[in-house]
Amino acid sequence: MALFLVGIIYWSLVAVSGLWLVWGLWKNSWKAFMISGYALLLPALALYFGGAEGWFKLPILLPIVIFVIAYRMKNR
Repeated sequence: MALFLVGIIYWSLVAVSGLWLVWGLWKNSWKAFMISGYALLLPALALYFGGAEGWFKLPILLPIVIFVIAYRMKNR
């Protein structure tokens, strides 16, 4: 049962991150990008430190890219 709940939380964070990312693109909101990055950070870290090998470590780059976009939008 615990693994089921972890999976629900994991995929809920991915879905919420996607929604905030679309909202940020639509409204040009750096705050929405930051929320999206924070929501995606936990699943990406779980993949990165959870024993992923090779190409499966690349999802950690997505929150970093989102944070860079938010930073650039704020400072433009």
